[in-house]
Amino acid sequence: MDSQLKELIDLAKTTFGLNHYYLQRYEFYRSVNTINETVYTLSMEWFPNHITVHEDDETNPNGAAGIEINVKSRKFTRAIFAGGISYAEDGVKFSHLNMEAIIKWIEDKTGLMYGIQFQLKREQEGELTFMACLDGVDVSPPGYIDIKFNEEGKLTLFSINGQFPSKEPVKEENYSLSLDQLEDLKMEQLKLIEYPSYEQKKLYPIYGLEEIFVTNDGGATIPFEFFADERYFLTMEQTIFWDEPINEPFQAKEIKWIEDILAEQAFSCEPSPDSFPITGEEQEKCIKAVTDFLRQEYPSDSGNWVLKHLYRDKGYIHATLKAVKQEYQVFQRKIKVWIDPKSFQAVNYMDSELMLKPLEDFQRPDKVTISKEEAFEKLRDLFELKPYYVYDFKQKQYVLCGKLDCKYGVNAANGEVIALDDL
Repeated sequence: MDSQLKELIDLAKTTFGLNHYYLQRYEFYRSVNTINETVYTLSMEWFPNHITVHEDDETNPNGAAGIEINVKSRKFTRAIFAGGISYAEDGVKFSHLNMEAIIKWIEDKTGLMYGIQFQLKREQEGELTFMACLDGVDVSPPGYIDIKFNEEGKLTLFSINGQFPSKEPVKEENYSLSLDQLEDLKMEQLKLIEYPSYEQKKLYPIYGLEEIFVTNDGGATIPFEFFADERYFLTMEQTIFWDEPINEPFQAKEIKWIEDILAEQAFSCEPSPDSFPITGEEQEKCIKAVTDFLRQEYPSDSGNWVLKHLYRDKGYIHATLKAVKQEYQVFQRKIKVWIDPKSFQAVNYMDSELMLKPLEDFQRPDKVTISKEEAFEKLRDLFELKPYYVYDFKQKQYVLCGKLDCKYGVNAANGEVIALDDL
């Protein structure tokens, strides 16, 4: 066994008190973070010594420990004890469930500073959720830390996900943005949408604010949906046309999501292919692959789809398409196409139409009687502007922004102001 690998395994064993456990299996995997760094993780499955036979490959037995550690930083990113049961000896235990002790343990294990890079967001019995911040200001894309412990105070779950920024890639400035500066933007972002109520099986016409980030100087905006996948998108915005369909059915292939990563790759921090830019030539090949796919699977849809984004993930190039005409405005009709970067052919796809199908049986929305201007006045005092540090991919740093949002909407049929969470 590689000496560096043995060090990480021994570190996991001592950190989480796994003296009464044996290492059942391990594997490496890699991902590309928001700032395009390749991150290698060692994933380990530890079984309690008394479990010698376990035939279910899909789930782990109660008490089994799943541990993950960042190979480069040697910081743990996940520890979960199946079923909330821990047989750890001298492992992680929070006596008297002291918040200060929990925060100190997180700081020690992650290298992050409380109040500077993470802060408490939710506290429930036996469960804590922290979120990434910069000097107490929320960040986007977000980062999360979850902690769970049992009645004895033994750790049963620790996980850290997303990006937790350091102070270096930050453009520091004093927050000065105000709602008064954004009158035109508020009106522009107020949209009439068909909002579904699954309880009442009905679509409601609602004026609601489409949330958006605004830079501190008020000079630029960043769409909120840009961070939905926490990944850098190459924006294409190209409507796909063709003259002739391809009269052969599309043959979807099984997608292999798990890479076989060697220890040498992990410890040398070999850059993932997912971190490489999509060149101009590759973009053209992707457009052809998407066009050929549509000609096969949607032969009558020339001009009906827009190629929105391309990005790399899990060894494939992902193409996101949106329908030009959207029947339902809350849930957009989308297609995701996976392209093999070796052959530049579409290998599989997913259409959101299946998720939209239930809406076809919903009662249609009532007639709109309220104007956008009337709705705006009803919501005028309910708009929110909250400071955020948002990662700017062009500048490769976090910039101070305001997140324009509103938790309320106006029923366009009767003028009633309603909390969107109640729909």
